[in-house]
Amino acid sequence: MNEYTLPIIFGITIGTLTRIYMLRTDYRQYPTYLHGKIIHTALGFIAAGLGSVAIPSILNEEFTAITFLTLAASQFREVRNMERNTLTELDSYEMVPRGKTYIEGIAIAFESRNYLVIFTSLVSVLGYLLFNIWVGLIFAVIALIISRVLMSGGKIGDIVDVEYVKPRFDGAGLYVDNIYIMNIGLPQRQEEVLRYGMGFILRPKNFNARSTIANLGQRQAILHDVSTALGVYRDSGTPALVPLAKRDLNDGRVGVFVLPQEKNIDKALKIIGAVPTLENAIRMPTERNTSEERSQS
Repeated sequence: MNEYTLPIIFGITIGTLTRIYMLRTDYRQYPTYLHGKIIHTALGFIAAGLGSVAIPSILNEEFTAITFLTLAASQFREVRNMERNTLTELDSYEMVPRGKTYIEGIAIAFESRNYLVIFTSLVSVLGYLLFNIWVGLIFAVIALIISRVLMSGGKIGDIVDVEYVKPRFDGAGLYVDNIYIMNIGLPQRQEEVLRYGMGFILRPKNFNARSTIANLGQRQAILHDVSTALGVYRDSGTPALVPLAKRDLNDGRVGVFVLPQEKNIDKALKIIGAVPTLENAIRMPTERNTSEERSQS
């Protein structure tokens, strides 16, 4: 048996277990069970193998083997494309779509987690070869903690205060607080909206947060997550029952109107707060202003 066989097996095992740990199906129901998980577990196994052979290749001065890592980068970009294409096709059949911004964020996450697997396997094998298997395990735990921190991005609850407000009508206009949502003229539809509807006000904590929640993709992600977790009271061909999020142009607040199957205020508040802050929606105009001031001084 080659001296590197056990360390490589160790690294592959640690890397694959790391990918399985990061592969969670939550209320958003993605990845799907079971086939979606099999695909990503298999890709994690491949990533773990690439990370595990890197250190032995360097020690044996077989530097051409490192080119496999560059090959992996191009292959895992295809993972992003696969996720993007799959979710885009499925999105047209959702009662409340995810939106392109949310889909792109999910696709990026699935690509990046394979790189975290490579990092974990590489570090684990390095600890094994330089010291022993126990140090390799310690390195693996540290890498797993780092991966856990890196894979958990920000949440809406970090940048806004969420408050429940009962929807109301002023004539045919539907309002959440003083934010106009839409026009509903039919009395029957108005009764359904008041019976099943819920309204929420998102108050940005700073100017950067105001710009972030103004993003249409970020607002659509909020509507999708709430509708997925609590259900949605609508069917195709009923535009009056579509959940919407509208912005107050004066102070940047966002009014969210949803029609859930389960009207649970506390649960809805937790779900909205847990919606991920999409990377493509994050804006920091204050940072730009600060940089301009420094360049002028």
